[in-house]
Amino acid sequence: MKHRKELDRLLRDQASTYNADHLSEAMCYAQAIVRTENAIAVVSDLANGRSHIVAGDFGKSLGLDDYNHEDSIWESKILSLMTPDEQEQKYIAELRFFHYLRHLPKLKRPQYHLVSKLHFCQPDGHTRELLHRMYYIYSADCETVECAICLYSPLVFDFNGKSHAVNSVTGMSEELTTHTNGNILSRRERQILTLIDSGMKSAEIADLLNISIHTVSRHRQEILSKLQVKNSHEACRRAKSMGIVS
Repeated sequence: MKHRKELDRLLRDQASTYNADHLSEAMCYAQAIVRTENAIAVVSDLANGRSHIVAGDFGKSLGLDDYNHEDSIWESKILSLMTPDEQEQKYIAELRFFHYLRHLPKLKRPQYHLVSKLHFCQPDGHTRELLHRMYYIYSADCETVECAICLYSPLVFDFNGKSHAVNSVTGMSEELTTHTNGNILSRRERQILTLIDSGMKSAEIADLLNISIHTVSRHRQEILSKLQVKNSHEACRRAKSMGIVS
């Protein structure tokens, strides 16, 4: 669950604004999609830490009839239909997508959404493959994410890979893999984290790279912030699990 905690902090920390109109628009969109696609829609209000769920007929078939609200930005009852490993893969994909958007021009970010393949464990014990789509609703300046919309529906067409960042204007997509993790840390930050993992102290790293110890300390803080961890040990473990460093 470490990636869920990391993503939760990233989303909640940046959600400083609240726009009731944006939330209302997101709910109208979710309800329309549920009526037309029979999907499951989740609208997460990041600023207030609440989720609104519209089940649809697909959701009802999974026993989600009375699942309407949750005091969390995570739809735990839906996530419980996935194995722990599948949940972790979902969080990794969303974390990669979040950092992928950070490196785009602000006005381009609302053009993108995430598409992933997931698996649900049905009440009868069978596993069902499904399509997961996630959209971010941005503030007017495209600086912060105010709401997230997640859609779950049966997978009716297949595609290569596990998850993609899709530009809904151009139709172009990019698969999110360990390669895209390079967007999370800079080359220098990856270099320093690798040296930290080898057991080197800040002073030793500064001497080796011919930089000041102050610069090393600044990079270390940036690494902790970007990976949303408390110490270097956790940073090394998380970076390894995501394939950022070997």
